[in-house]
This record gives sequence, C-alpha cells and structure tokens, in this order.
Amino acid sequence: MRQSQLFTKVSRNAPTGEVAVNAQLLERGGFIYKNSAGIYSYLPFGWRVLQNIARIIREEMDAIGGQEIFMPALVERKYLEATGRFDLPVGFDAIEKGGKKANFSLGWTHEEVLTAIAAKFISSYNDLPFAAYQIQTKFRNEARAKSGLLRGREFMMKDLYSFHASEEDLNKYYEKVADAYHKIFSRIGVKAIYALAAGGDFTLKNTHEFQVISDVGEDVIYVCRKCGYAENKEISKLAPQSKCPACDGEIEEKKSIEVGNIFPLGTKYSEAFNLKFTDTNGDKKLVLMGSYGIGLGRLMGTVVELYHDEAGIRWPKSIAPYSIHLLELNDAKGEQLYVSLQREGIQVLYDDRDMSAGQKLVESDLIGIPWRLAVSPKLGGGKVELKQRGEERTEIIAAQVPEILKRIAA
Repeated sequence: MRQSQLFTKVSRNAPTGEVAVNAQLLERGGFIYKNSAGIYSYLPFGWRVLQNIARIIREEMDAIGGQEIFMPALVERKYLEATGRFDLPVGFDAIEKGGKKANFSLGWTHEEVLTAIAAKFISSYNDLPFAAYQIQTKFRNEARAKSGLLRGREFMMKDLYSFHASEEDLNKYYEKVADAYHKIFSRIGVKAIYALAAGGDFTLKNTHEFQVISDVGEDVIYVCRKCGYAENKEISKLAPQSKCPACDGEIEEKKSIEVGNIFPLGTKYSEAFNLKFTDTNGDKKLVLMGSYGIGLGRLMGTVVELYHDEAGIRWPKSIAPYSIHLLELNDAKGEQLYVSLQREGIQVLYDDRDMSAGQKLVESDLIGIPWRLAVSPKLGGGKVELKQRGEERTEIIAAQVPEILKRIAA
C-alpha cells in the first residue's frame, strides 16, 4: 500500500474525551473512527488487523471441526421469546417504520437461531456431534460504553455452538475448545488465564472466561501464583492471601480484561425448540449444547493496552496490519525495493509521501508496524536502515530482498 494514496491520516493529538490508551492510539493512528459512544468504524489499518485476528480464529476453529456459517443480525421475536429472552435489557429492539411493536431484535447472541436451524437437520445420534461458528456483528445495550474497543454497543464477535448426544461428549469438546482458545490467544500474543465464572443470561451453570491481566480491566479475578487456577471475584469464595484449592499456592487479586468465554448450555435451548435425536435404543432425547465466544474488537483493543509505549503501538507480528513499513527519507527513492518486496509476498506499507523525515519516523512509531526500513541518501547506494519496533538498535544492511527477509525472520 502506498501511503500517499491512503485516504486516512495520522493525528498528532489524542481524541478529546478518550481516556483508554487503546482508543487514543487507535484513533490517532487512523485504525478506527468513533461514530458514537461504543460504536466504531474500522479504517484500512484497523480492518487489516481485525482480519488477521479473524484468520487466526478461523484456523483454530476449523482445526477442531467448526463449520463456518453466517446468521442474520436481525432476529425475529419468536426465537428469543421461546427462551424468555426477548425482553431482557441486553439488546436493541428493531421496530419497522410506522410500527408500534418490536417484532425483531438486533442480534446480541444466536443460540436460539442456530438451535432452530439445527432442529431441521438433526434426527438421529448419527447426526451428532457437530459444531458451527460465525464471525459477525453483535449489538448490546451497553449503558457504560467506554474504554474504546473494550466495551462497545456494536462489535465483531466469533460465536461457536456445539451439539452433542451426551454430557460426556459435550465436556470433551468443551475442553477441546478451551485448548483451541489458548492457542488463539498465544498466537495473537496475549496470555489468557482460564477462570471460573458465573452463567449470566446465557446458561444457568457456571462457565469459564479467558482473562488477560491488565490494570485497565473492569473484571477482578483471584488467581493462584503457583498453578494459575483462577476464579472471577463475582462468584468466588476465595480471598487474597488464602491458599489455592488446587495446590498450596497463594491467591492474589488482579484486574483483568475478559477476551473470551465458554458456556456449557446443557438442554436449555434444545428443550425450547424441541431439538431431539433418536439414540441407539430408539429413544428420543434432548440434544446437549455448548456456546463459545471471542470478541475480535475487544481482543484488538486488549493487544494495544498490552503492547504500546510512549511513541505508540507495538503490534505483534501475527496481527500487524503490515510486516514492513518502508520509508523514503530526504528525497530518497524506494520504489524498486517496494516492488521487489511485494513480489515476494511481503505486506509492505510504503511511505512515499512528500513529508519531513522526522514526521515520517514519528508516525511510523505510532502506527507500530513490526519492522521499519528506511532509504536515505546518507546511507549511500544499495543500503537501507532496518529497525524493529520497540528496539533502540538500528542496522545498516544491503538493500536486497534476500538479506532483508533473512533479518526479519531471525
């Protein structure tokens, strides 16, 4: 991408009214645009980051047998009324112009919709188990929309739903999803703690959350220093400095950000939609279900909260909008190098703008692409300056693609 053709621009000043670091840096860097409280547009840089997160999630969901689908955001009343959830103050009612009664809700979850779909196709134990997921926009009536991407009214979410013939099979898949979640978060660059939590509006049983330790987090967890066992403070009977029930380690209190959750739904939704299967004995039984969510935007915001410094964002390589930021400094020309890197399949942001070297360097740090290549007359012919974001040291290397690829892969 030629930066001269990018319609967005980097801002020197932090947006007014934003306290959260992720909101300040993402808006300044041209990753997002705040439309309303808790509602953001993802601009070219931000959309690339979000798609990289989605790619990692898809790969891990596909690896555990998830089948990707796409369900409507407009959910008819009949689905949520079947489980008594239409009148919950969680979502937004959708009323047709001229109408007096809301016949639809903007989808805040999709257990009911997919259960109704599954009832059309499941009849025998041979049809089970299966799991389907989507990555789609969700809507929540969030009264305290704040903290940038960490708490929104409209956001991208991956929701996976699994269907099983037995509780044993559900529990096995539940653990398989938990393992896949750990892989997702690890690949993205965050350490997520597996914590026991309450069920809320989704299930009557206890559930599990994936929590990332952060001072800006709105959740509080009790976590063991020794084994990592954790519980959300809302349901926990533990206390700081007490002993862990799983080992003899000491419990400590930490603020955290929830980046994912998994719910054992049991038969709550299959009962509402008469979702049954015939077992090996010819008996009719209710299908057991599980639900598993990850908020993509919240995860993106969490990464920024964890990976930043005074100069700006430091994107992990796995989700960065580009791999290399190529800068032309002091009237140097980097066109040939830009074309050569692209031929090798390298994602390059090429700063070919007519702008001072100092301003380009400052903006490059703010955007936070993992590697910066600078071409400048002072380096002499055939040389470039290579610098990794967040590191002080720079290197002067040959302006040859094999050498560059060797250095950034090291």
